[in-house]
Amino acid sequence: MNNIRTYLILFGGVFALSTSAIWVRLAGAPSGVTAFYRLAITAVVLLPFFLLSKSCRQEVKALRRGQWIRIVAAGAFLALHYLLWFESLNYTSIASSTVIVCLQPLFSIVLERVILKSLFRPAALVGCGIALLGSVIIGFGDFQISGLSLLGDVLAFVAAGVISGYYFLGQTIRKEVSALTYSVLAYFASAAVLLAYTLVRGEPLAGYPSQTWLAFVGIALIATVGGQFVFNLLLKQLPSSAVTMSILGEPIGTCILAYLFLHESISARQLIGIVTIIGGLSVYFLVPSRKSERR
Repeated sequence: MNNIRTYLILFGGVFALSTSAIWVRLAGAPSGVTAFYRLAITAVVLLPFFLLSKSCRQEVKALRRGQWIRIVAAGAFLALHYLLWFESLNYTSIASSTVIVCLQPLFSIVLERVILKSLFRPAALVGCGIALLGSVIIGFGDFQISGLSLLGDVLAFVAAGVISGYYFLGQTIRKEVSALTYSVLAYFASAAVLLAYTLVRGEPLAGYPSQTWLAFVGIALIATVGGQFVFNLLLKQLPSSAVTMSILGEPIGTCILAYLFLHESISARQLIGIVTIIGGLSVYFLVPSRKSERR
């Protein structure tokens, strides 16, 4: 029952996260500015809960130098991820960028295998491969191996590697620090990096239309608090590879939301991809647990 509850929360967070690309397009602001407001608003929203928590305040006082370094590094990774991914959306399609950035499990599996010496069940690797295939099927028609589209795809691929580093650091930190403390500090660190970036580039932080500001709030409250913060909560119970694996479900949410709000149809190819992803995720999350129950 606990596993079922954890997975329901996990995939609820994935659906919330799947709104990210749509909010970015609606914002229509420079990548650095959108990323800055995403993390800054999220950090400000979570700050009162952090300040009212005695245990969180005590955790900050007790943090060691090495822990501070990892938290700030995680924030820098997150900032870089958003800069790269949001920038990729300026050059390639939402579908293509989202599918490529969802290749994160490949990086997470390598990090856990090389650094933590983790072993993965064959069924989990098969499930990962099936879900990745489903993602490729969804975005296949939008891939363009030429010009600026290729640049956007490359930026999304690098962004996938960077966010895997963020979740891997989060996995190690969450064994020592609460999700709220870690998230607030990492988000503020990330926002500081993004603020410096936008100031250096001379990008305006104000003067945007109401739709842009609403998109900033939406991407912070729905995609980040409802999505990424949920992942930070679960990193104490799940390895980073499981979290990034679940994010392969993001293209499903993106297709559904595009259908509902952008009036985009769901093609037969996308439907096949959705079914394939669901099958791969089922193999990854359910088959290992059944084997464990037999022991």
